[in-house]
Amino acid sequence: MLAQQKQDITALFQAALAPILAGTDITTNVVLERPRDPSHGDVACNIAMQLAKQLKMNPRELATKLVEALLADPARNGLIDAADIAGPGFINLRVSAAAKQAVVKTVLAQGDQFGAADTGAGAGKKVIIEFVSANPTGPLHVGHGRQAALGDALSSLFVSQGYDVTREFYYNDAGVQIQTLANSVQARLRGHKPGDAAWPESAYNGDYIADIAADFLAKKTVSASDGSPATASGDVEDIESIRTFAVTYLRNEQDIDLQAFGVKFDNYYLESSLYSDGKVDAAVDMLNNSGKTYEEDGALWLRTEDYGDDKNRVMRKKDGTYTYFVPDVAYHIVKFQRGFQQAINVQGSDHHGTIARVRAGLQAVNVGIPQGFPDYVLHKMVTVMKGGEEVKISKRAGSYVTVRDLIEWSGGGDITKGRDAVRFFLISRKADTEFVFDVDVALKTSDENPVYYVQYAHARICRMLEQWTGDEAALANVDLSPLTAPTEATLLATLAAYPEALARAQAELGPHQIAFYLRDLAANLHSFYFAERVLVDDEALKAARIALMVATRQVLRNGLALIGVSAPNKM
Repeated sequence: MLAQQKQDITALFQAALAPILAGTDITTNVVLERPRDPSHGDVACNIAMQLAKQLKMNPRELATKLVEALLADPARNGLIDAADIAGPGFINLRVSAAAKQAVVKTVLAQGDQFGAADTGAGAGKKVIIEFVSANPTGPLHVGHGRQAALGDALSSLFVSQGYDVTREFYYNDAGVQIQTLANSVQARLRGHKPGDAAWPESAYNGDYIADIAADFLAKKTVSASDGSPATASGDVEDIESIRTFAVTYLRNEQDIDLQAFGVKFDNYYLESSLYSDGKVDAAVDMLNNSGKTYEEDGALWLRTEDYGDDKNRVMRKKDGTYTYFVPDVAYHIVKFQRGFQQAINVQGSDHHGTIARVRAGLQAVNVGIPQGFPDYVLHKMVTVMKGGEEVKISKRAGSYVTVRDLIEWSGGGDITKGRDAVRFFLISRKADTEFVFDVDVALKTSDENPVYYVQYAHARICRMLEQWTGDEAALANVDLSPLTAPTEATLLATLAAYPEALARAQAELGPHQIAFYLRDLAANLHSFYFAERVLVDDEALKAARIALMVATRQVLRNGLALIGVSAPNKM
């Protein structure tokens, strides 16, 4: 049901309640739901059961009064055909055929904006969504790919609901792992390789380390998506040049992977800048001034137990270095200071332990950061299957499957096809569930492949419309009353549910719901295709069905675009 129709029905209930509630201080919240059993009607409301006790009335008696008033209201004409009472006082409504058919003209009029809600609660609200945020120590792995798919789709969902969204990539370009990267490249420069006695035990073993070393010796210049270019000195002993060059080289490689994946960021934030700009020291000063820190055993501790953590946490170790959650607290203080009213982090489930301490630190600084800031979407592991076997090692990375591997394998050489499969698959399950990515399924051109199944629904409509010689612009005035077949009714209801599906997915931080919706819409389109003909002799029926097909094509396009998947005209 369309949002305006729900508002109109809510208004009918409020009008029916007005004389009953006159003289009382009772407030109401009319909630409309879909009946669990479609045979009961199109809309259900339990307002009579909610108010009966306060009004000292029998629920069914109250429901009867409301139904009588609602059916007597002229405003229900063309919207509500019938109403009845079930059980102890549920009110079930049957929406008119014309109201159900109206979705087609709404979709045709709104086009790619159908489903958007730029005047709702999110209108203009600033939200920052941080995702991928990979250490620049190697190629992006499939876990980063799941983050990229989830984070980008979630960002698009928030945009669709009117939010002012910033997509941000946080580079952990400081710490032990960066030094390990520099040492690994230096070992390669000295002629060592994995397996040699002189090869550092903690070094990174992928072929990419040798590639970095070769380009460093050639004194090449590399650039990342932001920041200054890095030119290699070529000096094997120049560890600072090696570090800078290696980090920039890998940031550029990650840029290439993200470009192939169709993901763009609005901003890149460097962990190192938190130190160079004094943000970490400032955060520590704020925590010290809050009275929530103490010294013990030569270390500085934060009383995170005061904020629900299971134990207090070390902030600064005996050697004077900070534990990893301290720069995280500083970073999120900066997010709040930048004016973001909501922050969402898409990260692996291994970050679960940091949630309580980061939030505790943000509350302890006492600068007005709301409780629960930031929100987290944590995802579980991705297992990659190929040829019936689990794939664990990539030659490129040395120890894991990369995003680039997955795109290349899943497309069979076609980058667009591979990107579509990877993006669709990686959001097709709730983030907190483990996912098995079967490359063989991604390559199939059958109903077993969910992205193919959805894209083929779009292509099937395009093929139908190629055989039609009419003018789509004329469909704006078409008579939709012939759309009465059961498969048409199902398709109409699914189209009308799209805006609500977007709103719910955004509110629940669940972009997987859009993949579910698209599969349902595709299934309903395919069912219609096998049950009915579009290009029939009856001109009125043909025009109505053409309009339904154009609307369905539009919603498929809208949904696929939102999750970053293409909508091919031919397959």
